[in-house]
Amino acid sequence: MDQTGALDALLQEERVFRPLPQLVIEANINPHQLEQAQRRAEQDPLAYWEDAAHELDWFKKWDRVLDDSNPPFYRWFPGARCNIVYNALDRHIETANKNKLALIWEGEPGDQRKYTYYELYREVNRFANALRTLGVAKGDRVVLYMPILPETAIAMLAVAKLGAIHSMVYGGFSAKVLRERVADAQAKVVITADGFYRNGRIINLKALVDEALAGAGAECVETCVVVHRVNVDTEMHEPRDLWYDDLVRQERPVCATEVMEATDPLFLLYSSGATGKPKGIVHAHGGYMVGIARTLDWVFDIKPTDIFWCTADAGWITGHSYVIYGPLVAGTTTVMYEGHPLYPQADRLWDVVARFGVTILYTSPTLVRMLMRFGVQYPRKKDLSTLRLLGSVGEPMNPEAWVWLYKYIGRSECPIMDTWWQTETGMFMISPLPISLLKPGSVNKPLPGIEADVVDAHGNPVPPGKGGFLVLKRPWPAMMTTIYKDPERYKKSYWEKIPGVYYAGDVARRDEDGYYWIQGRADDVMNIAGHRIGTAEVESALVAHRCVAEAAVIGIPDKIKGEVAKAFLVLHDGWQKEFETAEDLVAALRAHVRRELGPVAVVKSIEFRESLPHTRSGKIMRRILRAEELGQDAGDTSALEDPD
Repeated sequence: MDQTGALDALLQEERVFRPLPQLVIEANINPHQLEQAQRRAEQDPLAYWEDAAHELDWFKKWDRVLDDSNPPFYRWFPGARCNIVYNALDRHIETANKNKLALIWEGEPGDQRKYTYYELYREVNRFANALRTLGVAKGDRVVLYMPILPETAIAMLAVAKLGAIHSMVYGGFSAKVLRERVADAQAKVVITADGFYRNGRIINLKALVDEALAGAGAECVETCVVVHRVNVDTEMHEPRDLWYDDLVRQERPVCATEVMEATDPLFLLYSSGATGKPKGIVHAHGGYMVGIARTLDWVFDIKPTDIFWCTADAGWITGHSYVIYGPLVAGTTTVMYEGHPLYPQADRLWDVVARFGVTILYTSPTLVRMLMRFGVQYPRKKDLSTLRLLGSVGEPMNPEAWVWLYKYIGRSECPIMDTWWQTETGMFMISPLPISLLKPGSVNKPLPGIEADVVDAHGNPVPPGKGGFLVLKRPWPAMMTTIYKDPERYKKSYWEKIPGVYYAGDVARRDEDGYYWIQGRADDVMNIAGHRIGTAEVESALVAHRCVAEAAVIGIPDKIKGEVAKAFLVLHDGWQKEFETAEDLVAALRAHVRRELGPVAVVKSIEFRESLPHTRSGKIMRRILRAEELGQDAGDTSALEDPD
């Protein structure tokens, strides 16, 4: 084993897909312009980001692009005055976008609401005025514990418009997790709903809020605003609890947008499912809006006629950046869907695409793998011809899922923008563009203005084809500014593990063409007989087998090899037609992995399951499987799609 911590890279993918000539011709950024942008970003990265900033509206221009006098506490566009809500809503009211659809929302039962930019602007103003009457002012923290509703977007924008700081808590988290976040943020107001629909059931959200606010640490909350959604019997505690509709009914649809410093906090987003102290990631107005605006425009090639659907929950960074803020800043139409992707059957996603004429679909590899289990019967029954671009986010996308999405959903015409980024980065960091040559399973190359590398434990670059730690070598506009109330933790967690660079916590390799391949989290690396192997590679090899729909791999202790792999698999229906017994299938799968990855990747045991533990954002929670296997406490499980 390489003692510096480099990884063995076993999976090889040789297929290359080219974009259609017409798509390249019509792209916002053509190959020549991309080359120019890369050259400018390399020679003068601050000038590159300043060009991007000039595409947005500011109340006052910056004194300088970047203040790097106190690393790693970088300050982007210091001296500038702005507000992201002005760019997301206010400025569109003065243009042709005024009467364009800003938001299309569908509930799980099939109910719909649509808002033009002008209508959304007025709703946000009403709620901002209501919050102001409740005493919410610049710098106050407001926690949102919401499902996917129009009021979720309205509340985020209204809070930011006032200069307050919103902290969205995923609606699947427990009362305990909510209380921790409320207490850490010292929130003045909590905004929630009576409940929501999920997989044909009604989830009572307000009862969880009551439980959270009854505990120690939540005494800071003065008001709880409740949105009517499912109209269940809801206990309201006066004078703390107020109905949303009652609050906004008499408010005026005009509200001044607070002028903010570019470096002022916009939101806190706590790390999901953590078992320790909550980690509040802080993002600021100015740099964040520059980063998400430039990356959304270039990566997803936004056109005036686009209908953009990112399937993420608003409780995650993807929901912040590319469901709400990014699309609205870009002036496009964003789609939000409340319910389960398999309800009432496995065609719900394709049905939404067909009915609304979605042109760009941005989703997770786990969701793709889930839908692959049902074959191509459902997508074939729907008209998906409006799609022109596809995207992936959340965790590594194995090549077989990539090809299935490309072939059966994209009709072999829609390039897949497989993006790598994090809550901490705020924006896309490594991603193809619509003009790029694509390799299934690769996230392509760093975007202009981003300097990434793959290094060993000492920070030395590893050679092409060898795995190592993914790092970022210089600051970028949408980066987190700190961890809330814990700057030392920010320095230690991200900037001191490998001194001088941002440590992403992911393992990756870079091939001879400069393409990056994410091999999983550094925590998910197995050490098998001295070979360090990412679990994502073994999972990809398993899913490449025709009988396997989904795979999760963990390392378990072994007296001889140190660690061995255990695989948890969900199978496609009909595997029995090929194999007489489960033992025959297990033998075939072991042989298949050996062929794909070589003799190093020893899969000691394989367990078949009906489903794997997923978060609602689509990630497989391997720590749950590891805890079950080793008889350990699984910690907080409320991030799971089905906590029971």
